[in-house]
Amino acid sequence: MAQWDALVDAALASLAARKLLFNTRLIALAPPPVTSETFTGPEPWDRATVEVQIDRSSLKQWLAANGVDSYHEDEVNGKLVLFSGNDYMCLSSHPAVREAAVKAAQEHGMGPRGSSLICGYTTYHKLVEESLAKLQKKEDCLLCPTGFSANTAVMTALGSISSLLAAGRKPAEDERIAIFSDALNHASTIDGIRLVERQQEGVAFVYKHSDMSHLDFLLSSCSLENKVVITDSIFSMDGDFALLPELIKLRRKYGFLLVVDDAHGTLLCGENGGGVPEMFGCENDIDVCLGSLSKGVGCQGGFVACSTRWKRLILSRGRSFIFSTALPVPVVASVDAAIYISTKERWRRSVIWENVKYFASLTKLNISSPIIVIVVGSEDAAVKAHRHLLRSGFLVQPIRPPVVPPNSSRLRITLSAAHSSDDIKRLVHALTPWLPTNNPEQTCSTSSSRL
Repeated sequence: MAQWDALVDAALASLAARKLLFNTRLIALAPPPVTSETFTGPEPWDRATVEVQIDRSSLKQWLAANGVDSYHEDEVNGKLVLFSGNDYMCLSSHPAVREAAVKAAQEHGMGPRGSSLICGYTTYHKLVEESLAKLQKKEDCLLCPTGFSANTAVMTALGSISSLLAAGRKPAEDERIAIFSDALNHASTIDGIRLVERQQEGVAFVYKHSDMSHLDFLLSSCSLENKVVITDSIFSMDGDFALLPELIKLRRKYGFLLVVDDAHGTLLCGENGGGVPEMFGCENDIDVCLGSLSKGVGCQGGFVACSTRWKRLILSRGRSFIFSTALPVPVVASVDAAIYISTKERWRRSVIWENVKYFASLTKLNISSPIIVIVVGSEDAAVKAHRHLLRSGFLVQPIRPPVVPPNSSRLRITLSAAHSSDDIKRLVHALTPWLPTNNPEQTCSTSSSRL
């Protein structure tokens, strides 16, 4: 978008004039190509990602802290089936991912320890950035230590534009950035926006969850010229998709910058694993796409897929990126392997979505993603449901305030490529007392603001 390109270019020129335009310094290493065998279906190491042995002592302490005093150690025996993880594609245990991490560690240890701007940026990091940019159909990409830091770096860099263009003074009210945020966006986005507001560089407007009429009203009522809309692609505590096609219609109407946090969509959605933007066929209409490497990728880290000019601004003004140590080389090597495997073992995405359909068919719930939320109400009810599921052989964590609003405590269930039909069938049976079809007062989601 020409307006925003001009703003970023002006901000970069201001940084260059003050000798504050930073660049990474590439440490040349030699990443070996991923050559590991690929597979046509789930293997034992996939199953290991959803079978866990819970520590009984810590479980007892947790339950006691929540008022459960009658716990007996024989209530939980053997392994539990995990339905609370984010390793949707089950790549964390893949032989190729393990092998890549081991080889990198043997060759380079953890790699140079320092921020990416000092000495932490290597050939491994550059290779992964190129792969992610290609996957997201963007010009460039910035690798970050976590998904949280990626979000806050984008927000603080965005806010810095108004300060840089104000040339040494606080931006006037009409020079600030207007940031429109979905009510259920992730905490990292919220914290980043709060930093921008605290620096008096931007003004936040929270629109009702996925309510395009409310967003349209806020946009039309805002007199600030430079507008940004940011949204999760899949909302982590509700499991629903952002209305990207409708957001893009509004983008064409108002000319705002569109930022999408695709943390829970990367590798899961789209024919090639390009995420929710690929699924909706709208990659070119999204200006900045963020993501996590600890969920679908099964490793660690975050990324910002964007234009080269945006990357230069973020790595120069994104505080959470600048002041964080770069990802260790073995972790980056494992990310590279996981992305490669996801392109070869496409069946993993298919199995996940088959599991979503099967869960929906058994429960008659209207679910659209591998994140399934059943709101049970009170915190006591959530702990009771959690304990019942433990007895039934499942680990499903209860989500309670302050993560979600009061009286909206819930069971957050996640499906993966390693879950079998029998796992899902038995889980649904154990969930029966809490399913909304049997308890009309319960729901599958909530839309209270988190900002």
